[in-house]
Amino acid sequence: MTKRGFTLIELLIVIGIIAILMALVIAVNPAKQFAQARNTQRWAHINSILSVVYQNMVDNGGNFTCVAGALPASATNMAVASGNYNICSCLVPTYVAAMPFDPTTGSYTSCTTYDSKYTVMQDATTKRITVAAPDAELSATISMTR
Repeated sequence: MTKRGFTLIELLIVIGIIAILMALVIAVNPAKQFAQARNTQRWAHINSILSVVYQNMVDNGGNFTCVAGALPASATNMAVASGNYNICSCLVPTYVAAMPFDPTTGSYTSCTTYDSKYTVMQDATTKRITVAAPDAELSATISMTR
C-alpha cells in the first residue's frame, strides 16, 4: 500500500519559492518603474522644447519670434485651444520634427490638433524661459529654466 501526497520538505520548498517570487514582484513594482520611465521622457521633452525655443531666439537676433506673440509671463499650457499658447507652428518642422507632448495626458497629431500638457513662460525681469511638465508622476517636479 503506497501513500500519495507531498512531503513536508516539498511543501516548504514550494512555499519558500512562492515567497521569494512575491518579494521580487513587490520590490520591482512595475507601476513605479513605468511612472519613472514616463518622467524621464518628460525631462527629455522639456529639454528639447527649451532647446528649440533658444534656437529660434538665436535665429532671430535674441528675440523669440512666433505668430502666437511673445512668450507668456506666467506658466501657460502649450496647445491649440483658446487660453493656451500655440507655439507648435513656430517650432515644427523648422526646429523639431514633431511637437513633444506629455506621454500620459498630452496629444499631438499636427500643429492644428495638439495639446502638449507642458507649460512655458518667460520671466519679465530676467527674461529666463521656463518649461515645465505639471502632470509629472510620483510627486516629481519637472521644470527646467534657462
